Amino acid sequence: MADYSPDKKSGCVAMIYGGLFRQRCFWPRRSASTSSIPTNGNNGMQSVNSKRRRGSDERAFLDDTNLNEYPQRIDESPMTNFATKASPPLYQGQGRKVSNAPIASSKVGNDHQQSNGLVRASSSNVMLFGNLGNLRQPAGNGTSNPRISNSSVLDYLPMTASEMGLNSNGNYGNAYGTNIGNGNVNANCNAYNNKENVKVARNNVKGKADDEPEEEEGGPLCRALSTRLDPETLKAMGNEEYKQGNFAEALAFYDRAIGLDRDMASYRSNKSAALTGLGRLLEAVFECREAIRIDPTYRRAHHRLATLCLRLGEAEKSLYHYKQSGHDADPSDIAKAKNLQVYLSKCTEARKLRDWQTVTKETSSAISSGADSALQIFALKAESLLKLQRHQDADSELSKAPKFGIDDCTKFFGPVGNANLLVIRAQVDMALGRFDEAVATAKRAAQLDSTNKDVNATVRKAQALASARSNGNELFKASKFLDACVAYSEGLEQDSSNSVLLCNRAACRCKLGQFEKAIDDCNKALNVRPSYSKARLRRADCNAKLERWEDSAQDYEILRKEMPSDEEVARGLSEAQAHLRKSPQYEQRRQTQHQGNQSKDAKSDTHLTVVKDTDHFRQFVTSSGISVVLFCHKSSDQKALVLMEQLSKRNQSLNFIKVEVEEHPQLAKSEGVNVVPIFRMYKNGSRMKEIPGTSLELLESTVKFYTTS
Repeated sequence: MADYSPDKKSGCVAMIYGGLFRQRCFWPRRSASTSSIPTNGNNGMQSVNSKRRRGSDERAFLDDTNLNEYPQRIDESPMTNFATKASPPLYQGQGRKVSNAPIASSKVGNDHQQSNGLVRASSSNVMLFGNLGNLRQPAGNGTSNPRISNSSVLDYLPMTASEMGLNSNGNYGNAYGTNIGNGNVNANCNAYNNKENVKVARNNVKGKADDEPEEEEGGPLCRALSTRLDPETLKAMGNEEYKQGNFAEALAFYDRAIGLDRDMASYRSNKSAALTGLGRLLEAVFECREAIRIDPTYRRAHHRLATLCLRLGEAEKSLYHYKQSGHDADPSDIAKAKNLQVYLSKCTEARKLRDWQTVTKETSSAISSGADSALQIFALKAESLLKLQRHQDADSELSKAPKFGIDDCTKFFGPVGNANLLVIRAQVDMALGRFDEAVATAKRAAQLDSTNKDVNATVRKAQALASARSNGNELFKASKFLDACVAYSEGLEQDSSNSVLLCNRAACRCKLGQFEKAIDDCNKALNVRPSYSKARLRRADCNAKLERWEDSAQDYEILRKEMPSDEEVARGLSEAQAHLRKSPQYEQRRQTQHQGNQSKDAKSDTHLTVVKDTDHFRQFVTSSGISVVLFCHKSSDQKALVLMEQLSKRNQSLNFIKVEVEEHPQLAKSEGVNVVPIFRMYKNGSRMKEIPGTSLELLESTVKFYTTS
């Protein structure tokens, strides 16, 4: 609005078209001061074209603003402490009467409206133009006059916060029909708008006393919306909210500033920072790119984009933008980007060689080196774990990956790249028996890359597995166990290690009395998915039917920890233990085991378990509760071992496990253990925390935290 001058020949009609219906900007860019717009630039009334109200632009305006959802307006008592009054003007050639009701978010009384001569005539924002900011406009002789025939008309009035209204998502809309971020607007925003606008009016009235008390200020977002601040002020207010950690509110201010001035790179860069604080990293990248497009030499935007690229696993781009940021780049950040580049290169080479152990190791290193939000690296690690038949671990790793929208992923990774990520997601869903989700995800991948053979093969495989599971379930419900077994077997031809189909086929074989085959299917299912309770329960039942009470009791004991309130498990365990006590070998074996434990724990009565093999390790870390694992050398690392023994005595609710890397090198390699001694904490099969073996105090405080919380 600061650019507008009454000397331009286009007049008010051109101002409406140019300022509102063409730019669609409800709050245009202008100076905070309103005195730059003369009060008497045109003393004559300008005619309003009646066709203007019938145009298609107005219809689009009404559709976009959703007038039915405006907040209810609250009247306030009229103001009566003004020195002079200006009478309402004459309306010449207007098509309809103008409402005298209070309007917009400034709920000033009728007397004050008349004194200012400010009345909104219609949806086309025609109003009497006194002086912007609700200043009174006295008559020529300085006294109140019932008629002012030479009033000016301003065809355009920026909309206030309450007139903008709330959209369907509960957020204030910006000038381009989108939300002002995800900011939480103060619930008292409307009430504050009323007070704030009254304060603005009072401050601008001639003759206001210097010692007149100020109105109490409300939230900064409401103040910005109600007083129509300039972009720089909005940015400064956003910076204050950002410093306080109010990222959503800061985002709202930056969005308003961008709406008023779209060609300022700093607004985009600051918005990127707020989006980063909200965890919306891909959107933050897009805003940084836009800032750099506006100003290619903007170092802070380059530095911010470099850091985002590092977190998102884009090592080369990160190094490039660190270089462009000049002295703003920290040498340690550059070193992280270079290390990430090395790890990713090793991942690529190992994947080509199908060395999935190395892929798992290097992806873990890449994530820990700074790429903590790199969706493609998490997906690559999940793929390698699938290839290693560690389906449960693959699902756990992918669940740690950031959750980005599919459209943002497509924009960032490209259609082909995002299709590959979706394929891995579908493969994990299939492995865990989520067949419907797998089909939907694979189809989305096919929409992005329809010519990719791997994508189309994944779609067919997902559909075949879903069909096999559905057909088998229907036949099982109809007690056609042999036919159901055949149906599940057809699905297993597509994926021989699918835990859900194996477990379902075991149920059919159990019904058919084929207990050995049922146990074999359960074993295969538990190998790839150790925490699959349904398969373990089925195996325990089959072993009980074969009177293998010890094997049955072991499974039931594990299930008892996972499902302490399950009656079927409690009943099965009780039955297995009762039969086991009757066995003559049981008492002899128990005594031998007791003597061995006494000799082993003669010096320290601990609950520290030494891992025998990989299955033994998986059995503990996938059980319910928390497991503390010490990876160490067999003959050294005594300080760490002593602390583990002490902690196991005091915290018997936790599992304390010792893994000797010389005895189990493959286990240590699969877990990505490169340095010993090292402590790792697991919960329900997922790794929670990693503590260096020398940080004994940290381990003790961490264990205390989890046992007391």
